[in-house]
Amino acid sequence: MRKIFCLLLALCLLLSGCAAVAEPETKQYTATFLDLFDTVTTILGPGASEEAFRAEAQKIHDDLLAYHRLFDIYEAYEGIVNLKVVNDMAGKGPVEVEEPIIRLLTDCKAYHELTGGRVDVTMGAVLRLWHEARSDGIRDPMDAELPDMEELEAAAEHRGFDRVEIDPVASTVEITDPAASFDVGAIAKGWATQRAAENAPEGFLISVGGNVCATGPKRSDGTPWVIGIQDPEDSSQNLHTIYVTGGSVVTSGDYQRTYTVDGKKYHHLIDPDTRMPAGLWRSVTVVCEDSALADALSTALFLLPLAEGEDLLARVDAEALWVDAAGREHMTPGFREDLRT
Repeated sequence: MRKIFCLLLALCLLLSGCAAVAEPETKQYTATFLDLFDTVTTILGPGASEEAFRAEAQKIHDDLLAYHRLFDIYEAYEGIVNLKVVNDMAGKGPVEVEEPIIRLLTDCKAYHELTGGRVDVTMGAVLRLWHEARSDGIRDPMDAELPDMEELEAAAEHRGFDRVEIDPVASTVEITDPAASFDVGAIAKGWATQRAAENAPEGFLISVGGNVCATGPKRSDGTPWVIGIQDPEDSSQNLHTIYVTGGSVVTSGDYQRTYTVDGKKYHHLIDPDTRMPAGLWRSVTVVCEDSALADALSTALFLLPLAEGEDLLARVDAEALWVDAAGREHMTPGFREDLRT
């Protein structure tokens, strides 16, 4: 379930009270890429020169591109055994894969357990029906339709990690049910962003479609980054801005990857229990150290009632902001402490 978490970066840097003269090595640059995870990737950071910054940004891009290709479920790449290959081999035996796929799926299984099954990357059969209906509806709005519920129910019978065998020693993955498949959209972007950030220099900000990860403060004096959180009602406005000196900020919202059927919009965040888009929240924003965990939590919290979401957060080191259908906001104390506006 590939979600576009729409955080607006405060690219104008929104600094307050900083009177020191910037030295050459702290000059900030920006690079933008359009070929990663079907979204816009923006990288900000310092450099002794623009050329030096571009070289570091390209390394980050190349790391992300490798993960993009490995985790792609729609397209095959010559010489790469990716998740599309694993899906295509469902029911046909184990597939030898690269180590990042083993790590990703192992983490996905842990997030599945942590969230009580709300984050379920084995829902590929269900999500494929939604993906096809959405693609058809966008291409031909006049004839847009919902997936057939009987087909959704039938597809839901083919999910669960009991249909998956992961062997880290042999570096193999097997989907034992020929009708089952992976869709890692709820995790892959955040997971890849986290891995790329771990290899990036300190003081960089990486935004992959709004999955924002800071490798340290914006400047060596501790100046924080300022991240804008989109207003679900108006994409041109920030609901809030928050200070970040490290870690990740990820939002799940009902305003991305939508299509309209009979005048009603349907988004891509599908509840595993109902097989339908969840309707409890307009958006949920999570702040925590790990971008993959933030990705998983933002999805799970979007699907859970507030009390259950708060119980989940109590088991991890993370903060959150919820926005409900009426525009009311609920936030954890730690999230409130990070607010700039």
